[in-house]
Amino acid sequence: MGVSGFIRGFSILNKARHRTRLYPFGFLQCRASSDFKCHGSDDALLPVLIIGAGPVGLVLSILLTKLGVQCAVLEKNKAFSRHPQAHFINNRSMEVFRKLGGLAEEIQRSQPPVDLWRKFIYCTSLTGPILGSVDHMQPQDFENIVSPVSVAHLSQYKLIRLLVKQLENLGFNVCESECWEGLDHEFLKAGKILMGHECVSIDASEQCVTATVSFPKEGKPMQRKIQCKILVGADGAGSTVRKLVGIDLRGEKDLQKLVSVHFLCKDLGRLLLDERPGMLFFIFNTEAIGVLVAHDLKQGEFVLQIPFYPPQQKLEDFSPEICKKLIVKLVGRELSDIDVIDIKPWVMHAEVAEKFVCCNNQIILVGDAAHRFPPAGGFGMNTGIQDAHNLAWKIASLLKGIAPSSILNTYETERRPIALFNTALSIQNFKAAMAVPATLGLDPTIVNSVHQVIDKGVGSILPSGLQRAILDGIFSIGRSQLSEFILNENNPLGSSRLAKLRHIFEEGKSLQLQFPAEDLGFRYLKGAIVPDSGDPVTAAEAPTGRRRDYIPCVDPGARLPHMTVRELSKLTSEETISTLDLVSVDRVEFLLMIAPVEESYHLAHAAFKVAEEFKIVIKVCVLWPADAVNGVQLGSEATLTPWKNYTDVVEVKSSPDSLSWWRTCQMTDKGAILVRPDEHIAWRVKSGVVGDPISEMRSVFATILGM
Repeated sequence: MGVSGFIRGFSILNKARHRTRLYPFGFLQCRASSDFKCHGSDDALLPVLIIGAGPVGLVLSILLTKLGVQCAVLEKNKAFSRHPQAHFINNRSMEVFRKLGGLAEEIQRSQPPVDLWRKFIYCTSLTGPILGSVDHMQPQDFENIVSPVSVAHLSQYKLIRLLVKQLENLGFNVCESECWEGLDHEFLKAGKILMGHECVSIDASEQCVTATVSFPKEGKPMQRKIQCKILVGADGAGSTVRKLVGIDLRGEKDLQKLVSVHFLCKDLGRLLLDERPGMLFFIFNTEAIGVLVAHDLKQGEFVLQIPFYPPQQKLEDFSPEICKKLIVKLVGRELSDIDVIDIKPWVMHAEVAEKFVCCNNQIILVGDAAHRFPPAGGFGMNTGIQDAHNLAWKIASLLKGIAPSSILNTYETERRPIALFNTALSIQNFKAAMAVPATLGLDPTIVNSVHQVIDKGVGSILPSGLQRAILDGIFSIGRSQLSEFILNENNPLGSSRLAKLRHIFEEGKSLQLQFPAEDLGFRYLKGAIVPDSGDPVTAAEAPTGRRRDYIPCVDPGARLPHMTVRELSKLTSEETISTLDLVSVDRVEFLLMIAPVEESYHLAHAAFKVAEEFKIVIKVCVLWPADAVNGVQLGSEATLTPWKNYTDVVEVKSSPDSLSWWRTCQMTDKGAILVRPDEHIAWRVKSGVVGDPISEMRSVFATILGM
């Protein structure tokens, strides 16, 4: 047959099969424009194609659509997952959701009452002694002092349902392969979420990106090509897009293998509602060990996480019947209605992609495709949502001709250091979680080391049955440390361990849920910002793994602090807004915040003029002090004429001793703050511009936009 005949035969055989083509990194970037042809005019191309309809891909599609950028979404699964997966939504993500058609309010209505999930509980069984509990909510978390909205607890599939509803309100349709009208047409209309469509190869030229998509039609596998200007990989931790463009991950692999058991049990829900409501239950006893995530106690929806040690253990060892028995052992009594929905293995990693942007800035990674963390602290989905928030206005700026393609480089410059920081924090939080079993005599590092010896060391020569027996014996010895004989106050060893355990909880050294300093206080040090001149840029403090309070900051790159204000036009009303609400979500618009002083009004005039030169939109906010309402003529109409895009607001103090806005910002009222469309500080001047304000604003916008 010969080599050429074999290759031809192999090629013909594979035409009928699903095939993924992997290109080494750099191959796509270096393709000459003649290598691949983009059909039709530039205007006919889909502006943005998003691969992956998880929370991050859907949030990005909402943000882009609201900014006037057309996009479509492909999802390889035929239906949205019903697995709860991620469930904790932090402050910053909720702030993003507040501005998406009331999404934050819908989440708050849909989530369980906070008193049912504010605690982590450590126990020997769900009906046995409690070893300790940690309340992760503090009084200030409900007072809307540092943020206009609180954190939330909502299963990922319920969040996806709300996000899809938002997209449908924006004109999107969820459809399957029947949406296609012919296979020879390479232009996909915007406003579609195509289910059961998998990206199997990517080609990029200077003009466009072409994705080859596999999908079933009338029971047969089909392929077609979709052309777009920008392709975004939001396709999760095992990202096909990342693999196709050859971007590697760096970090710690295989921190822990687990089996995830999704089940329903209203009997267990009622038990915990009555006796010990919480979000996470860490259960350690002589028969079983596991972590139970209570997604909704009233509905009786749970996910049990069980340590998994393959190949000695196999997934078949976790059949529904065996999982039911494990659940009963962890609960400590029989249950009447356990319904196991899904059992799947997963591996915990702590890795970040080497690059977030490639192929002439045409292909971009977001969310778990760009970084995958241990679930400790809930940073995965939240970091991804903030990736989308950072990226959306930059894509819009490029496609609307406001900024050059280099603006997309700043996405990687800004978000990758945040991903690295959150990786380190997640690892610390994971290690804090492991401190509890280690204190009880169940050190996971020892177990993992022994497993490595059995699996890859001298134990690997033993028969598989003997390997399994050794592993089971080690587990049995470890769990014996949890017997009532050892783990009690009358046993010196048990008493010492329980005292150390109490110390861990009291000192905040166990697994934490909230990180206000990191969730709200993360800051971009380089990118689409103008650093303070003369001031050294200091990196963020190393993560401690413990909860730290957020301190308001208006350094360039920081999130705009929240303060409650009242619009001057509604001064007699009780209605208030947040300073974050002053930033538009419906167009690429910068916000200049000033006090009502002459020098700042001059700066505002300069900003308006320069914005016209740069073809960008800017809004001026004149922030009046709380005491200005007494006997002072308020309003900036006469001073800012002929410009119309401004607003006057008045501070609303939460208490008589609350700091004013400018003191909170550690600036004088002659200062000014320029805010980007993603609510991060682009530039600030602490006490007035020195020199020509027009020249200053030209320099500022040129730096931010990369002109």
